[in-house]
Amino acid sequence: MCGRLRDDARGLLFDLKVQQAKSRRKPNLLVFLPDQQRADTIKSYGGRVHTPNLDQLAAQSAVFQQAYVTQPICTPSRSSLMTGTWPHANGCTRNFLILDPHWRCLPELIADADYRSGYIGKWHLGNEMFAQHGFEEWVSVENDPRYQKLVSPGRDHAVVSEYSKFLFARGLKPRAGRDYFDNWFATYLPIELSKSKFLEGKACEFLENYKSEPFVLFVAFFEPHSPYNGPLNEEHQLDEVDVDPTAGDVFGPDMPLRYRLRQESDRKRYGDPPEKYREAKRNYFGLVSLVDRSVGAVLAKLETLGLVDNTIVIHTSDHGDMMTAHGLMRKEVLFQEAVRVPYLVRLPGQRSGFSIPQPVSHIDFAPTVLDLLGKGLHEQCVGRSRAPLVRGESMAPETIFLQWTPGKTPKVAKGTKLASSAQIERALGESTRAAITPEGWKLCLRDKDKNELYNLRSDPHEQHNLFSASEQKDVVSRLGAEIRRWQKHAGDSVEV
Repeated sequence: MCGRLRDDARGLLFDLKVQQAKSRRKPNLLVFLPDQQRADTIKSYGGRVHTPNLDQLAAQSAVFQQAYVTQPICTPSRSSLMTGTWPHANGCTRNFLILDPHWRCLPELIADADYRSGYIGKWHLGNEMFAQHGFEEWVSVENDPRYQKLVSPGRDHAVVSEYSKFLFARGLKPRAGRDYFDNWFATYLPIELSKSKFLEGKACEFLENYKSEPFVLFVAFFEPHSPYNGPLNEEHQLDEVDVDPTAGDVFGPDMPLRYRLRQESDRKRYGDPPEKYREAKRNYFGLVSLVDRSVGAVLAKLETLGLVDNTIVIHTSDHGDMMTAHGLMRKEVLFQEAVRVPYLVRLPGQRSGFSIPQPVSHIDFAPTVLDLLGKGLHEQCVGRSRAPLVRGESMAPETIFLQWTPGKTPKVAKGTKLASSAQIERALGESTRAAITPEGWKLCLRDKDKNELYNLRSDPHEQHNLFSASEQKDVVSRLGAEIRRWQKHAGDSVEV
């Protein structure tokens, strides 16, 4: 449907000019940032998940059909979204690292005292408990000890999250042997006590409190991140859930060893017997639907307050989820299911949507937001504004780049026979740099493991690694040169 609306771009431009003329206030910004939502969970991306509110938002938005994260894991990806810089540059190359205070986040990049700013939900860039990086209003949800270790010097480690206070106030107690509410605990609660519902209420409070002032508000849902469990597990029937066509594929020796190790590990945990894949995916769909309900409630509040015609609304995610594709779960790989995310942008007063087919990167998120808010490009941002595309104008398609830096979450099945200990250690330490072209070529180059080349147009499920095919040597050479030129420009010293 969005594709058919592409012809409405001229009318959209006219409507926006009318709305801008009517508006005397600076535009607001409302960003929904669910964790681990892959693109095809929304109808406009071919999804079958029950997401009526996101479907309606997409029908009124610019829909980036090929939106890619910078690195498919939480902290690195969020660092790029917030700062407009690459993870290798800002230092957030893996999870559970603190974004250094000298890197400016969006409120600091906007640098406008008229704006009230709020961050509600999962932060994952360090300290979860205290307002930082220019955000004034702060609502925390995480109390995992791994986050508590990141509390800044001089802060109180005993501080609990706002969500924990919410649960304690309702008489709930952590599981036996724990003094905090872990992520599993929350997944067994009814909807009214879920993290999503809690954040929905806090977001609506923020809108009510600052309805008369320009604002920037991020609503960062924990869902649909694992564990794959929640109050809407039964929202979808099992026959509505398709296991990915590549779920049964077994990687051969031409594939990276790290991926082969992950596949073996994930199959043992999630796919034995294979029907467990379908159950996990059904629960994941339920978590997406849970987020959708809260998105709908916040958008309804925006409508009730008369703020729709002066608010930019964005919905995207920090990475996707393999969710049975190639027999894998979660993220940390560069397959499409993990690196491609939904990216919807509705401008003030916009009533009709359209599709944008060319690839774009989250490295351009901050520059685009600054442009849409009428601010200039900040010198910290290394990407480009894609605001012309959002406004229905044209821009020349470009190659986009991705990266992977080794983290501390190795996935290896106990007693694996796939490789020796030394080979496994080397593979788990691999770095990847990748390129995706407008023509559909995807090249992944590694420093310590096998490389990959796919033609996404003829092989959208990435089942045929063409890297060693003699007829594709020119493609490998050309894209490899592009990757290295980008690395040089981005100050990236990894040799692939």
